Amino acid sequence: MSTLFVWRERLQEIYAKYSAYILKALQLILGLVLFGLINANIGFMKTASSVLCTAGLAVVCTFFPMIVMVTAAAVLVLVHFYSVSFPIAAVSLVIFLIMYIFYFRFTPGKAWYVLLAALAFGLKIPLVIPVVFGLMGTPVWIVPAACGVISYYMVDYVKDSAAAFRSTDADSLFDSLMSFTKQVLTGKEMWLMVATVVIGILVVNLIRTRAADHAWKLASAAGAVVCLIIALTGNIVLDTGISYAEIVISAIVGFAVGLVLEFLFFSVDYSRTENIQFEDDEYYYYVKAVPKVGVAAPEKEVKRITGDKPDKKAEEISGESGNTNTEEILLTRSLSKELGLDQEKGKTE
Repeated sequence: MSTLFVWRERLQEIYAKYSAYILKALQLILGLVLFGLINANIGFMKTASSVLCTAGLAVVCTFFPMIVMVTAAAVLVLVHFYSVSFPIAAVSLVIFLIMYIFYFRFTPGKAWYVLLAALAFGLKIPLVIPVVFGLMGTPVWIVPAACGVISYYMVDYVKDSAAAFRSTDADSLFDSLMSFTKQVLTGKEMWLMVATVVIGILVVNLIRTRAADHAWKLASAAGAVVCLIIALTGNIVLDTGISYAEIVISAIVGFAVGLVLEFLFFSVDYSRTENIQFEDDEYYYYVKAVPKVGVAAPEKEVKRITGDKPDKKAEEISGESGNTNTEEILLTRSLSKELGLDQEKGKTE
């Protein structure tokens, strides 16, 4: 276990030294995965879904704030929707603007959370989001999480109904548009997952902020179990058709990710917990102090190896001669002291 802590300390040192480059590299990877998933799932416009367009958008967005990547992803989705149906693209634009208003009002500067929520659903691990957002954030993070879930299901519905939208004529276009709007706003599966994510974030954050031992582990486990129960119960009651295996696997993955986050950001030693009490003129204070776990990196020992090795016999001879010289010095000193005493006695007489 100490080896893992040593590696963690080294990773923290590397991140502190090269944080700017690491963040940009992660932003580039996020852009490649995001635009790649969009083009792979709804690549209705061939030009926009090319590999060159995907890589180009990812590289350009790397050098700008995350809100630019969110905007680019929304524009790319609208371009694909426009190639299917202009009214569908118009309705989607209105929904994106409403979500952007809520995002800007409650969580400015948290654009990448929207992307993470949508990516988690795209990768079929939706229950990772409640655990991660509840451990690392605040209850306000339910806003970007909900926006990400709605964006994913809106894209997923257009993907499944693209053929029907393309085949509609002018007379049935209005009916298709109303059906799309109703599906986006009243989809049972979408609102079930929104409720699951929101309740999961609140439960995880509530337990994580308590002063209990192993609060992060308890929060991760409780969040995964609560989300699993809500999703499975809602799936049975509402008959939404969610894959049971997907929900169970994502809950297990969410708990595992929670343990990794605790190891990276909240490693403490509960065996050395101290309860401290002190006071001032107005208050009494009861403090629970839990020390962090820290392991110093082992220092490297450098051994110098010389080419010439002393002969063993030479060492023995030098040792014997050293002992002989020491005995001669002691004998000389004792004789000089005796002579000095004899001379003092002669002077006295």
